[in-house]
Amino acid sequence: MNLILKNNPYHYELEKLCRLFYPEEQINVVENGDEPPTDDQISACTELQKTGGGIHMIARLICSGKATAAETDYVPGLFDDQNPERQLAELLYGLLVRQTGFEPRWGILTGVRPVKLLRSLIEKDGQEQAYQVFEQAYHVSRAKTELARFTMENERHLLKREQPNGFSLYIGIPFCPSRCAYCSFVSMTVEKTAQLIPAYVDCLCKEIQAAGEAARSLHLTLQSVYMGGGTPTTLTAEQMDRVLAAVQDSFDLSACMEVTVEAGRPDTVTEEKLQGLLQRGVTRISINPQTMQKKVLHAVGRRHTVQQVLDAFQMARKAGFDDINMDLIAGLPQDTPAGFADTIDRITALNPESITVHTLSLKRSSRIFQEGQEPCSGAEVAQMLDYAGQKLLAGGWRPYYLYRQTRIVGGMENVGFAKPGKESFYNAAIMDESQTILACGAGAGTKLCAPSGSGKLERIYNFKYPYEYISRHEEVLQRKAKVKQIYEQLSSF
Repeated sequence: MNLILKNNPYHYELEKLCRLFYPEEQINVVENGDEPPTDDQISACTELQKTGGGIHMIARLICSGKATAAETDYVPGLFDDQNPERQLAELLYGLLVRQTGFEPRWGILTGVRPVKLLRSLIEKDGQEQAYQVFEQAYHVSRAKTELARFTMENERHLLKREQPNGFSLYIGIPFCPSRCAYCSFVSMTVEKTAQLIPAYVDCLCKEIQAAGEAARSLHLTLQSVYMGGGTPTTLTAEQMDRVLAAVQDSFDLSACMEVTVEAGRPDTVTEEKLQGLLQRGVTRISINPQTMQKKVLHAVGRRHTVQQVLDAFQMARKAGFDDINMDLIAGLPQDTPAGFADTIDRITALNPESITVHTLSLKRSSRIFQEGQEPCSGAEVAQMLDYAGQKLLAGGWRPYYLYRQTRIVGGMENVGFAKPGKESFYNAAIMDESQTILACGAGAGTKLCAPSGSGKLERIYNFKYPYEYISRHEEVLQRKAKVKQIYEQLSSF
């Protein structure tokens, strides 16, 4: 697909808008270029023309040799617009809806954090005006506006727990038993990289110690710990114990509200590992089936059975875990609305404390995208999410954090549902981008937030791949040593 921009700089937002409608297309952006012939591939053109007293906006869409167009004058200040970007996107959006017959439930919103946007609008203009902007300016459906509102209300009490000098710790374990077809994370299969794990754990423990030194020098208070991946329980019980021991030795955990470890692949869960986690103060784990349909598990390359999911869950309960999350994905290849409803029914019957319902995102680096596997349609995903929402709300789970991704099927969303009192503070804080996150491990990104609440952020990224993280570990430690300096600079804002 071609996206031609004439006399406007709105590359980023307009490209994301086109991707909502054509998620599998490569979008070629041409600035101030000529429009292609009408028999060429799908093309969208947006143009701004200066008139005597203002700006005229034009959008054109060329598809299968046919061109359609819409145009109007820019209205300064409409819905507080400071420039033509939203109104130009709205003009193109109308053409895309008519061409495809698809009307995204989130309208022209393409951002990751719609709940954060809604809250900022309410703080600025009040509830009534904020909801009007969501539904009339951004074309968000009433159901999704209500979901954003409900999520915002449920996350509010979590965000109130943030301390001015508080932070969270993220620990990345980029190893998995096998690589799932939908995965785009920096995760390596144990079959290929098992020899790297001992050295990786050594380096990770050193970085955790360095992060602890930075936190102490800044007098920061640790409020939550999250060990993700990959699959952390790919490590042996002894290796996991070393990492968690490094956390206990390097940080003051007296104010820490939760310690989460993703035990994502049920085939990596053992009684020994679970007991080790409990002994090291882990309060919350995540056992992630993604689906309870055998054929779907096979299609996406998850080498575990439905029975192993059930066994891992019961094993965790028997060990003493009273805070278990389970992740599911709507839209996976070979799934159906009926199959996903069965998955929801079977997971809710287990009664975990929280259930996170993701929508498949067609990341370019995933095997699903590269091999051209057929995911569910946007309409099917909408059915799946509708059923999940109704079932979870009826069962006492409440949405408390929400985010969206690029190339997400149907332009939908990912939502974390939890029983009251079992929400994850870490998930709410990282989605709100209002708290510093010190991150350790390959591919991990430290996020430093100004303690003043100004919204100013600075990021420090680690090397992506485990072998690079190991071979260049001195550079990783040097970057951690800069945390104090950067944070102190942010404190002046």
